[in-house]
Amino acid sequence: MPGLGGGSHGIPELGVVAWCVVGTLLAMSILSLGVMVERWWVIRLGTRESKAVALEASRLLQKGELEQAREITRRPTLRHSPLARLIDVGIREWDQEWGAGEAEVRFETVRTALRHCTAESVVELRRGLVLLGSIASSAPFVGLFGTTFGIINAFGAIAVTGAGGITTISAGISEALITTAFGLFVAIPAVWAYNALSGRVERLSAELDRAADQLLMFLARQPRA
Repeated sequence: MPGLGGGSHGIPELGVVAWCVVGTLLAMSILSLGVMVERWWVIRLGTRESKAVALEASRLLQKGELEQAREITRRPTLRHSPLARLIDVGIREWDQEWGAGEAEVRFETVRTALRHCTAESVVELRRGLVLLGSIASSAPFVGLFGTTFGIINAFGAIAVTGAGGITTISAGISEALITTAFGLFVAIPAVWAYNALSGRVERLSAELDRAADQLLMFLARQPRA
């Protein structure tokens, strides 16, 4: 489809395909911005609340006050903390009814529960990042789709007019450059945000693994039931 030509103020008018591409990229940009803000806020809350519970829970666990430590994790102000959830799960499993000869089974059951809790927390923290990564990787190709049609329009204008001057092809080239630039404009921030948020999730995952090992050591020191 040939472009519509230049506007009255020298601003190029886009064709239907180019407008569809720009609209798609605009929707992708809004969606990626929403994911960035929401994930940043959730990860920030989780990190802050985990830091708040870490010292107090560690002090109680060192004293063997398991129930008090578990009560801390149930505070409404800690509902976003993956560490609070980890401590709650570990102590709950440890406090189950166990026979005198089931110490090894008890320990392995708690270890498995902590591993599953950590995995679930990481999955929750990464929620939305797959979408953000998909936008980051696909936005340039959506822009390239518009670029292709812009080039087609430029060659179509040459075929219709029989001339190859800059005036003839300017509308198609403008479409190509605008959609290319818009695709990069959407993709670059999404890539940066995806890498930054993924890095923070990986650090939280490592901290949860370390916290699970420390909790197991605290629990192993408790008197046998």
